[in-house]
Amino acid sequence: MTLPDIVSQFSAALKEADSGKPVEEGKPYDPGIGPFTEAGAIERGLSRLRSSGRWKEAETEKSYPSDGRTRCDIYVPGDWAIEVKLLRPFGDNGREMEHWSENALHPYEGNTSSIGDALKLIASGFPERKAVLIYGFEHEPPKIPLETTVEAFELIAEEACGIDLGPRAESVETGLVHPVHEQMRTYGWEVRN
Repeated sequence: MTLPDIVSQFSAALKEADSGKPVEEGKPYDPGIGPFTEAGAIERGLSRLRSSGRWKEAETEKSYPSDGRTRCDIYVPGDWAIEVKLLRPFGDNGREMEHWSENALHPYEGNTSSIGDALKLIASGFPERKAVLIYGFEHEPPKIPLETTVEAFELIAEEACGIDLGPRAESVETGLVHPVHEQMRTYGWEVRN
């Protein structure tokens, strides 16, 4: 499975989940995949991919060989170890969230940002190819485009942290059901160090 396949299939699976107007259990949010937690959205997407016959072997929360405590978001045995991050500039209520871009940009090992995840993957001990996926939600058209944060992620990862990222793969899904999270962008990079 190629990285562009992973990005487009994961994105399409989240869009399919969104079309059912889901509401995360115990949350008072409008329907749609946009307000879901990262873990909740990953599980919804993987459930769809598994039931369609794709990604049958995919696991969530796979322990890292390097320490046994750290867990990988999506693990496809013999193929990929993938860390996933959610970017959401606006909350369910339509208000701008204050620290949303930190999920991608905090440039320190041990941090839970996308950069921290890439560094963690490098030291993971997984023999599989490694990738970072970022998915996020925007208005249609975007009030705060995700592109600026994604470009900053690439610059910080490569220039400041020395991470060898492969070419960016990208997918866009429009027409989501949530009134704030109207479109979704999914980005992916292979971590090659």
